[in-house]
Amino acid sequence: QVQVVESGGGLVQPGGSLRLSCVASGSIYSIYAMGWYRQAPGKQRELVATVTSGGSINYADSVKDRFTIPRHSAKNTVYLQMNSLKPEDTAVYYCNADNPVGRSWGQGTQVTVSS
Repeated sequence: QVQVVESGGGLVQPGGSLRLSCVASGSIYSIYAMGWYRQAPGKQRELVATVTSGGSINYADSVKDRFTIPRHSAKNTVYLQMNSLKPEDTAVYYCNADNPVGRSWGQGTQVTVSS
């Protein structure tokens, strides 16, 4: 009984920044980890960044040094701070929450990087 909702997507020029948010609700005590994935048309969904309950953070090589994943102190909200955006970052971004019944996915939020 975990739900996540993403927000914050939009259109941004190359080199710009966006901040996505993901709010978890329900049985948040059961969450093992939260993270961000993205999917472009014709491509597989790929990992962007994850954070575990213990605070371990993992970034995809393609976003390392550009994106960060700040957390609310209660750990029921995570953000994706995206800086130095590139056109290849264009995708639907999804939040997820790992929990005992599987992985809960949000509805996705579109990020478009274009001039």
